[in-house]
Amino acid sequence: MKRYLLLILLSALLHATTAHALDARKAGADLTAAFYAKRIDTVWDSFGARMQGALKTRDGLASFRDQIDTHLGVEQTVLEESVSEDPLASVYRRRVRFEKSPDIYLVIWSFAKDGEVADFSVVQEPRTPKQAAPSKHLDYRTKTALQLPFEEEFMVFWGGRTLEQNYHAEFVGQRFAADLAIVRGSATHAGDGLRNEDYYCFGKPILAPGAGEVVEVVDYVADNPPGKLNARDLTGNRVIIDHGNGEFSMLAHLRKGSLRVKRGDRVDAGDRLGECGNSGHSSEAHLHYQLQDGPKFNGSTALPAQFTHYLADGAPVTRGEPTKGQRIRPSSQ
Repeated sequence: MKRYLLLILLSALLHATTAHALDARKAGADLTAAFYAKRIDTVWDSFGARMQGALKTRDGLASFRDQIDTHLGVEQTVLEESVSEDPLASVYRRRVRFEKSPDIYLVIWSFAKDGEVADFSVVQEPRTPKQAAPSKHLDYRTKTALQLPFEEEFMVFWGGRTLEQNYHAEFVGQRFAADLAIVRGSATHAGDGLRNEDYYCFGKPILAPGAGEVVEVVDYVADNPPGKLNARDLTGNRVIIDHGNGEFSMLAHLRKGSLRVKRGDRVDAGDRLGECGNSGHSSEAHLHYQLQDGPKFNGSTALPAQFTHYLADGAPVTRGEPTKGQRIRPSSQ
């Protein structure tokens, strides 16, 4: 069976809003039942504007439902139901078996604060559970005096050392990476979030986290429409800085045409590099940051990045590693 037929109807790295007041377990179960019963209008009307905009018509949802029928058949067994809280979403997960496949599948609904569906997918559960990549740098102490690479408060959507905190942890080159965006109230954007300009972090200044030499600049990758992914260029527009001590910072998904530096430039901590964007494998505007031991993306090993003198959820941190769900900003602001 072709993988794309079963995979994500719409899956994003970042979710739009949170749903603490929602009974996500009941809502997820009810919508799953409606989807199986081919009550397409009911499911479609539960989607937020961004989901509907990505699918364009109800026919796309109906086609996805038909693919489930053809390749998986009827749901036979519910093995487990669970609800988890992402920084800005309540996520219902349902582990099931279908009649035409020996594998286990996950039916996943992500709910926004107002109850709208921000994400829906049916995916095959990995036969081998994912594990954090091994690293010989778990006790590493960052040599560079790193500062947060922005001026305003950002939220850590993915960050930390476990897979629960940070999906990047599965990959050797991104083991300690972080994804960050601006949240106001309980949303990453104003309005319906269908334009990059709706997102609070889009166009915000991105700064050098430490002194060094710029060794790579990419500034030609178009910014994606929200909800779309560029699978051909994972990082999009990026800057890589050699800090001169075996440590290199990479800042990715930057806005096309915004970069102010070129290869060979010397920068100091706090110098403006460019603007936050939505280029590369990114579903909405955000910053991807990682520290690594070499100058090449996907050719270097990730290092833990300990930042100095910042606030995390309002509390001062002298030196630390930001983790999922924290709201962080430079302490001087």
